[in-house]
Amino acid sequence: MKRVTTILGISIVLIGSFFLIAADHIDAPAVQGTTSDITDFYAFQGADTNTIAFVVNTQGLLSPTATAGATFNENTLIEINIDNTGDNVEDLVIQAIPRDGKMYFFGPTAPSTTGLNSVIETSATTSSVDITAYGNTAITANNNSMKFFAGPRDDPFFMDFAQYGEIIAGNATSFNDPGTDTFAGSNVLSIVVEVPKSQIGGSGTINVWAEAKGKQ
Repeated sequence: MKRVTTILGISIVLIGSFFLIAADHIDAPAVQGTTSDITDFYAFQGADTNTIAFVVNTQGLLSPTATAGATFNENTLIEINIDNTGDNVEDLVIQAIPRDGKMYFFGPTAPSTTGLNSVIETSATTSSVDITAYGNTAITANNNSMKFFAGPRDDPFFMDFAQYGEIIAGNATSFNDPGTDTFAGSNVLSIVVEVPKSQIGGSGTINVWAEAKGKQ
């Protein structure tokens, strides 16, 4: 077992049968531009209404020329935490870590420890998917009633930072419609897991958050 500790967490969100997002672009100087930088965390009901999809995006602001050489860090564990009892402590985790061109997933499973430190839950349900190379058709895997993807994607987050700056400076009172997408043409490295609701417990609302953790 390997113990890892948190590098960066991203906001807790509540999800029911609708879509929510937590975002953290550009404003995390300790990890900005590194393989540990979580830019967005999405949680939403899948096309199959019996599933929940989790998406963790990392390494934001990748240009098309930089994306081909971008890789997941084998010393960084991405952990999706699920609280299904309402106490803001993770009851289940889904862990993702890359090795030799594959992304390995463990869980969902009850964690051996909670909080900032984690143990890679190698005895839990294990799945994997080949990491999709930039420009190639997306590779997905189906295992244990779950679906998986890992690889580069277009950054889906929309923010007009220029207009935001004008509002903060007092030169404008609102965003333009339509606005200018600051992240247009930039990419992220994504980890996607679609899980049956029956595997994550709870009913109605759960709390979820994502963390990047480095090996100690």
